[in-house]
Amino acid sequence: MLDISVVLPTYNRLSRLKQVLAGLAKQTYPRDAFEVVVVADGCTDGTVEYLQTLTMPFRLSYVASENKGVAAARNRGIQEATGEYIVFIDDDVVPTAQLLAEHMRMHAEHPGELVVLGPMLTPSDFRMRPWVRWEQAMLVKQYTDMQTGRWQPTARQFYTGNASLARRHLTATGGFDETFRRAEDVELAYRLERQGVRFVFHPDAVGYHYAERSFRSWIQIPYAYGRNDVIFTRDHCQHWLLPTVIREFHTRNTFIQLMVRLCVGQPALSRSARAWLTLTSMFGQRLGHERLTQVAYSGLFNLRYYEGVADELGGRKQFLAQIS
Repeated sequence: MLDISVVLPTYNRLSRLKQVLAGLAKQTYPRDAFEVVVVADGCTDGTVEYLQTLTMPFRLSYVASENKGVAAARNRGIQEATGEYIVFIDDDVVPTAQLLAEHMRMHAEHPGELVVLGPMLTPSDFRMRPWVRWEQAMLVKQYTDMQTGRWQPTARQFYTGNASLARRHLTATGGFDETFRRAEDVELAYRLERQGVRFVFHPDAVGYHYAERSFRSWIQIPYAYGRNDVIFTRDHCQHWLLPTVIREFHTRNTFIQLMVRLCVGQPALSRSARAWLTLTSMFGQRLGHERLTQVAYSGLFNLRYYEGVADELGGRKQFLAQIS
């Protein structure tokens, strides 16, 4: 049995996929001890044709499937994997040469029920769109908080762009729930946590995150996360989660709390607030005022997140009752 199977789902990112595979070819971990399973999830950009002719210094296999989403793609990759451990890498996360070795070092040093979370850092040779830059800054803040011990990693930090665990844990849980298009990794993590699996953050298992996302795609993410947090509370036995969401709401700054209270469940007000915040972000970019830009995106993200929470709770009245 191989030590590692790298499961790498991809969708129409051939140029970036080439960089990820090149990074895997430079790993310091023995090349005969790991494999890479690429799942081309309905790709139409020549990915499959490229993989058909590709020769790598490690064992490479690929699956061409219909576009069913990343949860289904990862499940298919798990089915094809033969390694004792699964390392998940996204097709926009370029691994450093030590990434696999560092993941395995943590599993060796801390035997048992373990999920290793590696950071997805901001590359110096890539300019992100401003809304993605805000998202990446929030991610790096989480890494800093975990590394300094401000708080310990939990299932909520299980981002499968750079993570590893024993394959037996995945098979025992049944893998990813394919009905989720967002937060499918966190939903799986909650089930892993119920099995007694621990989550650890390892800052040396570095990948560089070449994130590209349209504004339209980005603004849909927090709304889906908000709805899913209520679904996880109500339908997936995470009864602690909604109280945590409400408690966290009261730690937000006064502006965000006031805006959310005014706009949730009020479509016209919400549209106006989002338009104003979008214009503010553009104004900040033109002035080169990064702080103003980031504040505007923070407002947009938080508003859409709590609107998702409110809609899944049943509407404005139910949400205000929760936060009162």
